[in-house]
Amino acid sequence: MNLNEFIIELKKINIDVTEEQLNQLNEYYILLVEWNQKVNLTRIIDKEDVYLKHFYDSATLNKAINLNEIDNLCDFGTGAGFPGIVIKILFPNIKITLVDSLNKRVNFLNEVINKLNLKDIVAIHTRVEDFAKNNREIFDVVVARAVAKLNILIEYATPLVKCEKYFIAMKANIDEELEEAKSAIEKLHLSLKNKVEFKLPKEESIRNIIVFQKKKRTELKYPRSTNEIKKRLL
Repeated sequence: MNLNEFIIELKKINIDVTEEQLNQLNEYYILLVEWNQKVNLTRIIDKEDVYLKHFYDSATLNKAINLNEIDNLCDFGTGAGFPGIVIKILFPNIKITLVDSLNKRVNFLNEVINKLNLKDIVAIHTRVEDFAKNNREIFDVVVARAVAKLNILIEYATPLVKCEKYFIAMKANIDEELEEAKSAIEKLHLSLKNKVEFKLPKEESIRNIIVFQKKKRTELKYPRSTNEIKKRLL
């Protein structure tokens, strides 16, 4: 996806990108390639591929929820900052929290934040289950992009979400995982608010964005490990 195609596709999902934002994305790309030589951030480094598979793909969150109406957002398992940093650039009024368990990635994220002079965004080195212990129900949106299976994501994310607000999973194929997650959805008082399926431009690969609304406060003890989650959901 070249720059002109990128701008056109963003317009189709109601995002009008400014020259300043394009400059920030370009600087982000440069930093990504530089740091990727010493830290394993992504296998995708070709510029047109990054703009399609990382930048545009992150921006498609706006297909499923109006990001202009969101005050704050947590991106857990953010990796190299997708979708969180892209969302911050395109929607600068949203307060963003990035959570990742690898300190080297968090160092990269902080470099991007500083170099791009981004405000109201923080990168935190921790496991999401530890982060949730002291940050329950404070976010309008919690998003995870290609992190883990849906039933596990739901239990990790739900304690962070305010009542009546949203957990959003960005996935490729999702039908089987949705079926497996039925028990977790019920136990954690979530309702399926929206499911958007589309094909990524140019390469035509399937993408799904699944929006869950939290309908009731959950008092479950937060699990210490993925194995504990699996045991409880079986």
